[in-house]
Amino acid sequence: MEVGDVREVTTGDCSDLYYLDTGMYDTNEYGAVYILDDERPAVVDTGIGTNYDLLREALAEVGIGEDDLEVIALTHIHLDHAGGAGFLAADYPNADVYVHPIGVDHLADPSRLVAGTKNAVGDQWEYYVDPEPIPEDRIVTIEDGDAIDLGAHELRVHAAPGHAPHQVVFEDPENDAVFVADAAGIWVPEIETIRETSPPSNFDLEQCLADLETLSAIDPDVFCYPHFGPRSVDGDVDRALEEYAAVLEEWVEAVAEQRAALDGTEAVVDHFADATEMTDVWGEEKASEEAKLNTRGVLGYLEHRE
Repeated sequence: MEVGDVREVTTGDCSDLYYLDTGMYDTNEYGAVYILDDERPAVVDTGIGTNYDLLREALAEVGIGEDDLEVIALTHIHLDHAGGAGFLAADYPNADVYVHPIGVDHLADPSRLVAGTKNAVGDQWEYYVDPEPIPEDRIVTIEDGDAIDLGAHELRVHAAPGHAPHQVVFEDPENDAVFVADAAGIWVPEIETIRETSPPSNFDLEQCLADLETLSAIDPDVFCYPHFGPRSVDGDVDRALEEYAAVLEEWVEAVAEQRAALDGTEAVVDHFADATEMTDVWGEEKASEEAKLNTRGVLGYLEHRE
């Protein structure tokens, strides 16, 4: 899939569902935004905002005009998921932004969110744009157990705070699918591999493992990954989740071992940046920066645990 491509999701029995490759970090098949074309059309996550025009073009291609979009549903407020929300809200005046209560102030005034993102992503900030603030009267809070009615579809909200305390996943019962946010890892379709995601500053291993139990209880046929794309897990949800649990536990153990062996945080970060196996898929720069980000998240978790 190439940057800017819009495809209908045909995995499982999905209908009315499309996804866009946003070209996040100038990388193919890394950042996806989902579009549900229903009575109340919806976008699930918005990307970082850098390639916002691609999202406008995708909505037009699906047949959703500026006055038609009604729902901007954010799985969490990390800017690779919510960075485009303000641009979208400004151009689509009938769309409200749905987000966990922790995210409201950060969307209305993104300054602290921007500062935290710059600190977390380091050199990757060059791929971002400053987000647009969203008027508070356009923001709707959602919590575990809520549902967003779209018509034939609804988005049922399940808390999934291991990756970040403001993260939720959205269950779409009509499609027997879940928009998994970052709760189920990073799916790499090119090599059909699941990878860890453990950014600072709120990564929590035990809660991430608990979030996998949440996904297991939903037991869908399809996982819709923002990183990246739809994946069939029909009849094999627990195997997929056990696979990611093992990836997370092995990753945290590997960082802990190097933390004990090496002298200082940057030595540990550099070790994993140099050792990444994803260069052939994401390119040297993105693979290295991804490893740095995830290493720093685990180091923060280990420090907090102590």
